[in-house]
Amino acid sequence: MKWFRKIGLLFVFLPIILLVIFVAYELFGLCANRIATKYQTDRLQSHLENEIWDIQIVSVYSETGNTSGTGNHVDCLSLITFSTDMQELEVANKMSKHYELDGWSCYIDQIEDGQYLFYLNTSAPFVNNIEGH
Repeated sequence: MKWFRKIGLLFVFLPIILLVIFVAYELFGLCANRIATKYQTDRLQSHLENEIWDIQIVSVYSETGNTSGTGNHVDCLSLITFSTDMQELEVANKMSKHYELDGWSCYIDQIEDGQYLFYLNTSAPFVNNIEGH
């Protein structure tokens, strides 16, 4: 009869244990994704500052989550607005050492004369995390 009780307790506590493991995994993924976004944004800012001698950072924005609104995936989005006397082509040539400027997930856009936006959107390490739903 003791083994009936042990099996019964296992059936009662197994769903709770699995739920705790699932929630812990999702929270770990959430933290890892946000750390990856911060690292990506800091690295992008560092590359800009190292490659463009007269850069003035206007704003830095980052976001972790489903940035496109379609599907259930997690992205790391980094947006940096900066100003420089360099032309857009010169800036693109310097940044192409570090990034593949594809016009969709990574591009440089001139906002106004001498002011640019660098857009970088990559997949997060935990792509199918709860943060993307």
